[in-house]
Amino acid sequence: MFSKILIANRGEIAVRIIKTAKRMGIRTVQVYSEADAGSLAVEMADEAILIGPAAASQSYLLEDRIVDAVRQSGAEAVHPGFGFLSENSGFARRLEAENITFIGPNPHAIEAMGDKITSKKFAAEAGVSTVPGHMGLIETTDHSIQIANEIGYPVMIKASAGGGGKGIRVAHSDDDMAEGFAAVKAEALNAFGDDRVFIEKFIVNPRHIEIQVLGDKHGGLVHLFERECSIQRRNQKVIEEAPSPLLDDKTRRAMGEQAIALARAVNYDSAGTVEFVAGQDKSFFFLEMNTRLQVEHPVTELITGIDLVEQMIRSAAGERMAFGQDDLKINGWAIESRIYAEDPYRGFLPSIGRLIRYEQPEEGPQEGPGGPYVVRNDSGVREGDEISMFYDPMIAKLCAWAPTRAGAVAGMSRALEDTHLEGVGHNVPFLAAVMDQDRFRSGELSTAYITDEFPDGFHGVPAGPLQRDILVATGMAMHEIVSDQSGDPSDRIDWIVQLDREPVPVSLGYDDDEALILEVEDGERLLRLSEIDWRPGLAQFRAVLDDQPFTAEIKRVADGWDIRTRASKARVRVMTPRIADLYARLPEKVAADTSKLVLSPMPGLVVSIAVVPGQEVKTGETVAIIEAMKMQNILKAEHDGVVKTVSAKAGDPVAADDVLVEFE
Repeated sequence: MFSKILIANRGEIAVRIIKTAKRMGIRTVQVYSEADAGSLAVEMADEAILIGPAAASQSYLLEDRIVDAVRQSGAEAVHPGFGFLSENSGFARRLEAENITFIGPNPHAIEAMGDKITSKKFAAEAGVSTVPGHMGLIETTDHSIQIANEIGYPVMIKASAGGGGKGIRVAHSDDDMAEGFAAVKAEALNAFGDDRVFIEKFIVNPRHIEIQVLGDKHGGLVHLFERECSIQRRNQKVIEEAPSPLLDDKTRRAMGEQAIALARAVNYDSAGTVEFVAGQDKSFFFLEMNTRLQVEHPVTELITGIDLVEQMIRSAAGERMAFGQDDLKINGWAIESRIYAEDPYRGFLPSIGRLIRYEQPEEGPQEGPGGPYVVRNDSGVREGDEISMFYDPMIAKLCAWAPTRAGAVAGMSRALEDTHLEGVGHNVPFLAAVMDQDRFRSGELSTAYITDEFPDGFHGVPAGPLQRDILVATGMAMHEIVSDQSGDPSDRIDWIVQLDREPVPVSLGYDDDEALILEVEDGERLLRLSEIDWRPGLAQFRAVLDDQPFTAEIKRVADGWDIRTRASKARVRVMTPRIADLYARLPEKVAADTSKLVLSPMPGLVVSIAVVPGQEVKTGETVAIIEAMKMQNILKAEHDGVVKTVSAKAGDPVAADDVLVEFE
């Protein structure tokens, strides 16, 4: 076994690898960029080595720097995590030539599966079900249209060297095909330096299901069942679970056998994932193989009890797997929610800045109204850390395990409630909204789920009866606590709790156990609020409403509180009936007119400004491009006009809502 390994990655996956290495008694070396100098991974590792500036192209992607760090530290092996150099066969061969062990599959397997056209040929030869399509060279638009008609619309046009959701188009007609073929070739050349594309049948209302495989260097191969990864935005996964609510034992067995057949065809000898697109009828077709550890691997670990990082290390060290396929069983259900620094209220645009507050749910076994559950939170940041514009916006992977899917959903809902972040935009309210949806709870998933359920984007969720009661009770309880601590408690029992501008009459009292009793709806209903855990200054309010424990997010404002429960939020004010009557007569503030302004939708760097003062601009023309976290946002004119002023230039850092261009 290795005595020291180097981690050629950052963030949460680096922290994840360090935890397993420490448990195995292996020392760790963490490489880092200038932006990650104070990171959690650097703090946790036994050694840390600076390898370059913040940009990945000048640090984490430089093979020479990684190899130099290995030599400097005396590490015997390199774990690449995911992303960066993890699926670079050239890097794996370089380490092999330098007598450094690569903790991952052999270079041949990486090469064979790294090219989508080659991988599909391997899959077909191994008897793996593949989507009808054309894997050969397609040189002209006319040829692409001919192929599309032979396959039958709709079809998907994909870059052979693609990844991360780039280089993909769906065509429903010849016109779509002509436009999409040219666009994908251009995108592929720009993003990957390879303009080869292939065409395959597009599965309507598909699901994304993947099989985890694991091999050693002695021919041992097993699969660790499936993960459902259908909840996606911009072709990137957001919520994953294991097992899949779609599959039955027969389909699961067939997918597992095909995944093993493909892995065996390339002598696979580490952790890897065979991805399938599945129809709602349980038909399935090979999509691609990822020759690395997947982001969503924790859900597999939770239902199998197998530490995949440990197994990768043991395989790389030449050990045989200590278990076979018959030893593996599915135990319970696990769900993972990816918590991103992105603002769902702004189209999931990246958000950068400092984590002013980061309160994480308690990990380990828990007990809730839905029964027992287990919380796991894989995070690479701490309160006070900076979320950089240079890397992926992931903050944490929050997981919940329970004996049943319903229990896992309930556990995840509670864990999300107990997660509090300030300083950056984040998607926790969106994740909570999905957990509360009947469709998600039923398991009726597809890759179009987010588009289907939030066609106009995410704008929060109107408060249902329970959330409404929580907002009212929380506001009333905080008012009582603040009044009592100020030394000016009131004997008044009749109050108005305003939810935004909606008045809710409340009659206040206490029972013998000092629980707060609220009469609402003219006394027709009684709410009992007990086990209150809050004092002024805390950002989370915890209590039990009737028999329902909850956590609400609190922010003090001038005339009340902004309160969020799950995906519902409101400005909550507590007033006497007289003050509430006067307040209702105040005119609402009219939002400022920004129709003549082009504002930055997110914090980031200005890539380019395409206009100058005095220029006439037509609707739809590009005005500016902003970049953050590997994502470019193209800003286009929403109406015809003449540019009055330009307030930014290429290379300028900008915050969300900064004015870039003003029209006359």
